[in-house]
Amino acid sequence: MEKKLKTLQDKIAEAHLGGGQKRIDAQHKKGKLTARERLHFLLDDGSFEEIGMLVTHRSSDFGLENEKYLGDGVVTGYGKINGRLVYVYSQDFTVFGGSLSETHAEKICKVMDLAMQNGAPVIGLNDSGGARIQEGVVSLGGYADIFYRNTLASGVIPQISAVMGPCAGGAVYSPAITDFILMVENTSYMFVTGPNVVKTVTHEEVTSEELGGAITHASKSGVTHFASANGLECLQTIRAMLSYMPQNCEEEAPKMNYVSSNEKRKELNSIIPENPNQPYDIREVINHVIDENSFLEVHKLFAENIVVGFARIAGRSIGIVANQPAVLAGVLDINASTKAARFVRFCDSFNIPLLVFEDVPGFLPGTDQEWNAIITNGAKLLYAFCEATVPRVTVITRKAYGGAYDVMNSKHIGADMNYAWPSAEIAVMGPKGAAEIIFKNEIAASANPAEKLKEKEAEYQLTFANPYRAAERGFIDEVISPEDTRAKLIAAFEMLKNKAAKLPRKKHGNIPL
Repeated sequence: MEKKLKTLQDKIAEAHLGGGQKRIDAQHKKGKLTARERLHFLLDDGSFEEIGMLVTHRSSDFGLENEKYLGDGVVTGYGKINGRLVYVYSQDFTVFGGSLSETHAEKICKVMDLAMQNGAPVIGLNDSGGARIQEGVVSLGGYADIFYRNTLASGVIPQISAVMGPCAGGAVYSPAITDFILMVENTSYMFVTGPNVVKTVTHEEVTSEELGGAITHASKSGVTHFASANGLECLQTIRAMLSYMPQNCEEEAPKMNYVSSNEKRKELNSIIPENPNQPYDIREVINHVIDENSFLEVHKLFAENIVVGFARIAGRSIGIVANQPAVLAGVLDINASTKAARFVRFCDSFNIPLLVFEDVPGFLPGTDQEWNAIITNGAKLLYAFCEATVPRVTVITRKAYGGAYDVMNSKHIGADMNYAWPSAEIAVMGPKGAAEIIFKNEIAASANPAEKLKEKEAEYQLTFANPYRAAERGFIDEVISPEDTRAKLIAAFEMLKNKAAKLPRKKHGNIPL
């Protein structure tokens, strides 16, 4: 038995070395952690249980039979994050550049199947050169097996992808199907076709970082939700994210202990500027309303005219969607609509209540927006809110104009509670534009058209640009003092905690993609 145990220990040591010490050192020189080091920092100490450590590839083409590594380029298994079960896979770049083979894919599929069967999140740490070319179609088939499981798991269990190295070609589509993507600045990139192919086809000179780096995808394409400064920060962000999420679609997110105190926030009374055209940062409103330091912003660098993220109110996990007056006056455009719609659908999938802060002057006008389908893309956000059955609360802080008023979780599309501050302006359009249309003839006939316009603008503002007409109709449940917002929200979410709403029986809707 002693000899057999020695053989086992030797194999475990061999598996832990991956592609060998030389390649591990090369990984470190690039500023990257190894596959096993990443799992060490991601999971609770001592909680990792590995599956498939001794798996090797089955290929005998192009001399591969002479080069086999235990584990075949991916470390898979399960462990705990903050005491809760998760399933993980971490690709090992030291083995064939982390390339995906038939058995590599089978290992990933095995933990994904276990995650589905046991109702726990699955986390993929991606660091791969793509399909293992020597294996041909079986490698491509392995990717498709993973994509299929990603799709089946969508909305059932949280799926998180951290791209911590290269991720190219077919490899990008698994992260794209998952709920959240994280990337690391200067060490990870994603693209369907690399710089060399781009140069050949389009004659564009572009680096990997410019084409598909973390900042590119965080700010330009919106493909990634978080851009981390280093691998350790990336892994810590995953741990933080999971604290806001339930294990699966049948459960509620964990509730933190909270001791009630004075919930008034007098600072909120002075945030809205007297001039309705002056910007302010909606994050100030958010941070005064939520539990201290609980806001985890998602997609921070993309479509900055809308802010989305996770937070807690009285210990309860919520998702926040807020127009940002400090950027483009908070208008809704294509990117803001798709960003918010995606986040709303995630929260609804996993029973996370939604809080909406509204200050929106409308949809962004222009040929660029119209020709790139602002109609269809704006409808995505409308569809997402209409479909959501979780508790939904809206606070209108200032402007709520036109169709954007409807889209931003209005009472008419199923919001449960709608509050407005006294500074709210709920109208078809801004006072100036409305006055120009309604009083067009009167203004034109006036001896002083400019003065007449100002007079009629003030008249319209007094009549419509306030929250009271909407409150009279019941479209606003209550006009509240800003300082009372937190207390009202705590009461509202507590009242709504047992909400039960069902959608009409159907296979699935046809969201305007």
